[in-house]
Amino acid sequence: MSRTSISEVDSDIKKARPTSEEVSHTMISKSDVEAQLQNAADDTLNPKQSTYRKYLSYIREPMAEFFGVALLVIFGAGAGASVVLSSNPGVSSSNKGDFFSINFGWAIGIAMGVWVSMGHSAGHINPAITLAMAAWRGFPWRKVPGYILAQVLGGLVGTAIIYGLYFGAIDIVEGAGVRTQATAGIFATYPLPYVSSASAFFSEFVATAILSMVVLALTDEHRKNKNMLKPALIPLALFILFIGVGTSLGMQTSWALNPARDFGPRLFLSMAGYGKEVYTHRNQYWLWCPIIAPIVGAQVGALLYDLFLYTGKGPLNPSN
Repeated sequence: MSRTSISEVDSDIKKARPTSEEVSHTMISKSDVEAQLQNAADDTLNPKQSTYRKYLSYIREPMAEFFGVALLVIFGAGAGASVVLSSNPGVSSSNKGDFFSINFGWAIGIAMGVWVSMGHSAGHINPAITLAMAAWRGFPWRKVPGYILAQVLGGLVGTAIIYGLYFGAIDIVEGAGVRTQATAGIFATYPLPYVSSASAFFSEFVATAILSMVVLALTDEHRKNKNMLKPALIPLALFILFIGVGTSLGMQTSWALNPARDFGPRLFLSMAGYGKEVYTHRNQYWLWCPIIAPIVGAQVGALLYDLFLYTGKGPLNPSN
């Protein structure tokens, strides 16, 4: 082969071999393709591109409140059912707990309910607290109806679950098809016979005012020792609070402190054969003591906290 031919072949080989710039361009193009594929995958999972995720974003907060209250009632009413129903020899040969067991169950319920809900909603799981936060901490009023509806429905469903689980035991205690206050008190709140309606109202008022003040203290970002309690520990603090409130103030009224925790169960009881007595007891006790008293108490508790302790911006200090 001539020298000219060899040179021509060598030139052809060099032309066929990609330059470093071409290799670099090829690598960048491959990277771009991979990035585009990843973006396409991300777009598929993007809530804005998913109808399910889009609608879920609208109901996530109310559903968190729903599940929070449902858990509260499941643990609390479940503990009450264990204690009350096991006192009948036909149900159990020995009592399964006492008044403290019931308090413990409700305390676990508030802790679990807030732990589940607070990462997705405000974690109120209580209409009285929702209204207090709207009035004193700028919680959007437009969210209040949805929150309260979800909370009440959570109470209803939680009651339905426990009622279904203990249906056989309730029949043994009451008699098949018979439903009275003897077991209604497992789910809804009733005062002891000697307690006047005024005393019951004041008891619920005071207990919920304390609850409101503690909630505001736990969420106060302006307090000097604001790093004392991490948000994840708030449910633990509420657990301790509920043990204390139930043990100290709960005996006389069964301590509602939460309209949804009482009204939701009453709605279910009225559909489960307990009749209108759940509403007519003591001239609408259900309205004044488990609903109005906690709402007013929460507002007064928030007023006292803001008046004497709170240093941030609020209705009493709008210019801060």
